[in-house]
Amino acid sequence: MTDAVGEATTSRRVPPGAVTEPLGDALATDEFTPRLLALLSNALVWRESQELRREVGLGTNDWRIVSALATRPGASATEVSEFLGVNKAVVSKSVNTLADRDLIVLGEGPRGSRPMFLTEAGVEMHHVMKPISKRGEDIILEGMTAGESRELNAVLRGMLARLKGADPSV
Repeated sequence: MTDAVGEATTSRRVPPGAVTEPLGDALATDEFTPRLLALLSNALVWRESQELRREVGLGTNDWRIVSALATRPGASATEVSEFLGVNKAVVSKSVNTLADRDLIVLGEGPRGSRPMFLTEAGVEMHHVMKPISKRGEDIILEGMTAGESRELNAVLRGMLARLKGADPSV
């Protein structure tokens, strides 16, 4: 079966019981702040990850670990996971990748609590990756004054604090 322009319509048949009209009480997607923040974050991560993979063969999660260890030498995988707000499995995968490439070394301790450190190669990789990540920040802050940027960051930190303090059962 084809439509007026010759496109196949068999894959677009509406199944019985399907709701075909938008809900009247659906969220206004262009005004729903969590969606906009998620879209912004996803776009930044995608852009950064593509560029990092092309330039150094590592992704955004790997950069996050390198960056975290640049400011927190000796942090454990558990501490990095909590600091970044990501799943421990994500950290574990990146730790293995970074260790295999001799960008980090792990100290002694039980799994999950071993201290991690950048190597000299890891420090060099940090210097290569940082400007790639920084470009994303430059894009979103373009046209803002330094004061507006500080104010935006203060608002975002406040949002994070409120979210961390919110009762998840509500």
